[in-house]
Amino acid sequence: MTSSTQDERWGARLWGVLTVLCAVVFLDALDVSMVGVALPSIQADLGMSTSSLQWVVSGYVLGYGGLLLLGGRTADLLGRRRVFLIALAVFAVASLLGGLMSDGTLLIAARFVKGVSAAFTAPAALSIITTTFAEGPARNRALSIFTACGASGFSLGLVLSGVLTEIGWRWTFFMPVPVAIIALVAGTRLLQRSEERGEGGHDLLGAATITAAMLLLVFAVVEAPKVSVVRTVLSLAGAAALIGLFVWLERRVRHPLVRLGILRSAPLARANFGLVILFGSYVGFQFVAMQYFQNLLGWSALETALAFLPSGLLVAISSTKMGGFADRFGTARLIVVGSVALLAGYAVFLRVDLHPSLLTMVLPGMVLLGIAFALSFPSLNIQATAGVSDEEQGLASGLLNTSGQVGGAVVLAIVTAVLTSGAGGGDPIVRFRAAIVVSAGFALVGLAVALTGLRPGRRSGRRSARRSGRRPVEAQEETVLEVV
Repeated sequence: MTSSTQDERWGARLWGVLTVLCAVVFLDALDVSMVGVALPSIQADLGMSTSSLQWVVSGYVLGYGGLLLLGGRTADLLGRRRVFLIALAVFAVASLLGGLMSDGTLLIAARFVKGVSAAFTAPAALSIITTTFAEGPARNRALSIFTACGASGFSLGLVLSGVLTEIGWRWTFFMPVPVAIIALVAGTRLLQRSEERGEGGHDLLGAATITAAMLLLVFAVVEAPKVSVVRTVLSLAGAAALIGLFVWLERRVRHPLVRLGILRSAPLARANFGLVILFGSYVGFQFVAMQYFQNLLGWSALETALAFLPSGLLVAISSTKMGGFADRFGTARLIVVGSVALLAGYAVFLRVDLHPSLLTMVLPGMVLLGIAFALSFPSLNIQATAGVSDEEQGLASGLLNTSGQVGGAVVLAIVTAVLTSGAGGGDPIVRFRAAIVVSAGFALVGLAVALTGLRPGRRSGRRSARRSGRRPVEAQEETVLEVV
């Protein structure tokens, strides 16, 4: 049952619950980005190649994205509080172990375990919010704060990583441990024990199939520059076959991991695709930027982190306002504007050279990317969960987070393949530009899809919302969700 939180005056306990959930999503996002600045130091210390280095990022992202659907379903079935706290404990232990590793393969394994634990904390946290705060202004406000913390963790993690890497890259792994422990203790006290559990069972075969499909897909793209075309095609065909098998299983098992009917919602489908583009293109861009700033230009980890500071500050300051903007303008419009800013930000960075201008390239590019995240990330979360029943909030949350993480892994693999290829006759600037073009190309496709959400036919829902006294964003999502 959704709590009666229509009253905007939230009590101390409700704020405490939201703070715990925000702290965990902050850590999840932090862990994706914080390792980015440390990658060159990890590479030098552990002797890893560029292609294997990207697995330090992809290992976490794949563990995260590959099991998010199972994590969301598990939260619905076994209880959101229980799943959230157990996974958070595993996250803390895996963080500690990651900082102790001295072998690249073991480090990637530790990152994968951390990603798996995050695959259970993230959808559990989001579904706790959506079942605690009533749909409408209260939920939009909570989600805007929640997603602001996630976006801020991703953006500010780059800055924090720069400071910690100057001390030693292992501290980027140790830092989340005490925060996770504090959140774990607070969560045991603040999160409600009495919650209804869903009915059904676990689709473990479906979870294994879709995870294997994502692993094979990313592996195929990463290895493409180093193996034959035939092997690459066979790997991609195998990934496609596994995805087909997953869909076949979901249509026939008694308790599917994903109820495919939920994907009939056009807003939910657009939100999931939008996060594939937003997160995927940015993870790829971040990897390129770290290599460009540190390996080519010789910037320190701290200097690189400060280059990302404008983007992080902009997200942290403005994202909490997005709930109100979504109520007023609707999520579709905010996502379109954010998509334009994302594409423009990548376009600015296409001018990379050996002497980049901070005022005409780095600063405006980062500001545009910050605007893109501030507008799009909260709006996508609101759009993806609006109108979904409490029993499937974990599923909707898992789908959305899966889209982002899988998008990050796939686009990063493509970008890495371009960056390590022989394109440009050995000229690194040509390769960097080509890699950024990949992110820009995905952003262009994302903008085209976002524009479909502005079809004139949707205005009637907005007019009826005004007559009925509902918020525009509520009517906008409910109009299409009625088909599910």
